[in-house]
Amino acid sequence: MGNLFSSYSKGFPEDLNRVFIEHIEGSIITYRDLLDQSEKYANGFKALGLQAGDRVSIQVSKSPEVVFIYLACLRSNLIFHPLNTAYKEKELSFFLNDAKPSVFICEQEVSDKIASLDIDQLPSNIYTLLPNQKGTIHDIKVPGNHEVQDCPEEQIAALLYSSGTTGKPKGIMLSHGNIGSNAHALKEAWQFTSDDCLLHALPIYHVHGLFVALGCAFLSGSKVLWLDTFNPDAVVNALPNCTVMMGVPTYYTRLLSNEKLNKEVVKNIRIFISGSAPLLEETFDEFYIRTGHEIIERYGMTETNIISSNPVNGERKSGTVGVCLKAQALRIVDEGQNILGLDDIGNIQVKGPNVFKGYWNLPEKTKEDFGTDNFFSTGDKGFLDAEGYLTIVGRAKDMIISGGLNVYPKEVESVINEIEGVIESAVIGLPDDDLGEKVVAVIVRKDQSQITESEVISSLKTQMAGFKVPKKIILIEELPRNAMGKVQKNILRDIYAKM
Repeated sequence: MGNLFSSYSKGFPEDLNRVFIEHIEGSIITYRDLLDQSEKYANGFKALGLQAGDRVSIQVSKSPEVVFIYLACLRSNLIFHPLNTAYKEKELSFFLNDAKPSVFICEQEVSDKIASLDIDQLPSNIYTLLPNQKGTIHDIKVPGNHEVQDCPEEQIAALLYSSGTTGKPKGIMLSHGNIGSNAHALKEAWQFTSDDCLLHALPIYHVHGLFVALGCAFLSGSKVLWLDTFNPDAVVNALPNCTVMMGVPTYYTRLLSNEKLNKEVVKNIRIFISGSAPLLEETFDEFYIRTGHEIIERYGMTETNIISSNPVNGERKSGTVGVCLKAQALRIVDEGQNILGLDDIGNIQVKGPNVFKGYWNLPEKTKEDFGTDNFFSTGDKGFLDAEGYLTIVGRAKDMIISGGLNVYPKEVESVINEIEGVIESAVIGLPDDDLGEKVVAVIVRKDQSQITESEVISSLKTQMAGFKVPKKIILIEELPRNAMGKVQKNILRDIYAKM
């Protein structure tokens, strides 16, 4: 069967009463609960009249219930569409207009204001997540057997949005085969077994927390220790009961700031894994000194899932993102698509069953990012060494990664430039000890305009997710430009690098 749920469930333990999720506060969810609850939701979706390919959009706080709904969508051949809870009304309106879901699951406060969104047509089924609320998704559950709907591996399983360089987010279509093949490769690369216990403090609205972390657990029949959010004290207290932790670099820098972190606390940990943003070599080194563990850094993106990883057994080279995973092809090319030699810096391209099917309703953009030989251009620049380890040196697409979350400058600039009193802006990423990079906006005001930094930030907070809002506004007379009139962001980054 090509259905991803069938692949996941083959990894479930024979004893379905084994614990899948143990919440940090003590509640338990077994593998039997996974089957039973996802079955009830799948029956509920069928009763609503949903057909294969219909979208189920969900914007709620992290909850095991989301896992049930995700699995129900897989069982039913529906497209799961998770959304960051930080998105504001303008952003949410775009996503719902573009995805056109048949079901939208959200927090009560969003449901109460749904009519105020700028949506062409409201989803026909709108629910809240928590039980006992008005219009709760729990009401759709129907007991009884549900036969998993078989499908080809090419069938779209999930739709995730990545902010676009043009200012408009792009829907990334991930198939059952994309997600499943990558989960199998990661389970093997990171040597997951049923004896593992994964510390899960990541959000589950993107690839890292949903497909990477949970996929490894599903396929190995292992246990997950569940935290609703990342909290350094809670993580340190939980580490002795776990064997694996996945996180973004910010998690590790914050753990290093916690005086309770020591070798005794992590004595049962098998591997620490970092991704979603570059891990600084000093973080790698300091973490090793404090804990005796070398963090495994890996590399991926929404469009490709995970591409490469440092090995469990073998040298973990700090500053690199390891070697290409099984069944994938990785190459470095110049602007003329010529393959470069070892240690030569160029554009990173990848090909394999993990690479997405294309952008939702954007065939021309899809064609642009795939070569004639079907290699996908990641937009990142890097080089390969003699042992096949990949080093990333920069991002061609000007993206900022702040706390593991992607921010595209163009999207933020387009909102800033609409503010009364602003002529133009340039958004850049600057180094930050905690976030890796912080978002900073350099703004040119109109003559006589008295708009202040706090006024700009206040305006942006009402229009976009908090992680995109600049931490600092710099007001200048004019932006530096080259002979062709292009804003030279490299100069701005150099000038303000030590802010």
